Amino acid sequence: MSLALTIVMLISGWLAVATAMLWGVLRITRRHHHLPVPPAAPAKADKADKADKAAMRHATAH
Repeated sequence: MSLALTIVMLISGWLAVATAMLWGVLRITRRHHHLPVPPAAPAKADKADKADKAAMRHATAH
């Protein structure tokens, strides 16, 4: 195997791995990206109801 062919194979292999990693990262970010929810109109409720609603929200981190 010549030196030029070895270098070309190393570069092409590196590009293939980099492309696969980038595709995987983009796939994960697209799958776990959530659109922001617009704020709801403020309702007249006591502080206990607000605390219960805040505790029931999902965590933003996975």
